[in-house]
Amino acid sequence: MSEQINFDQLNRKAGYHSAIKANTVTPLHEGVIVSDINFGERTTASGIIIRSDDGTSHGVRPRWGKVYSVGPTQIDVEVGQWIMIEHGRWTRSFDIIDDSGITTTLWKVEEKSILLVTDEQPLEYGDTNPDAYYG
Repeated sequence: MSEQINFDQLNRKAGYHSAIKANTVTPLHEGVIVSDINFGERTTASGIIIRSDDGTSHGVRPRWGKVYSVGPTQIDVEVGQWIMIEHGRWTRSFDIIDDSGITTTLWKVEEKSILLVTDEQPLEYGDTNPDAYYG
């Protein structure tokens, strides 16, 4: 059985991961910066654990991210919304460390690769919506 590779940790060890000390960052033009992209294992509503699939062929899927900041000419999304991003259309992560020492991991997203927008935190793939009706 092959070992799962944590690419985020690998990038940090190789020096590809950067951190900046600031209270906020703002992308240029219509750029979008997101946080909370899920690359780890997930748990369904019924308690089934789905192992991390990042770096595997079946891990090629769009992912949700929360909009952290937007550029001054961005009109399609707002801070706080959740966007579904086409697979692989985000930069390597970078950390922002605020004055109180809280670290937030962020990614820049290509605007043209935003597939969906919602104001509510979406259910992840594999999660079950108890209110859904499939009749």
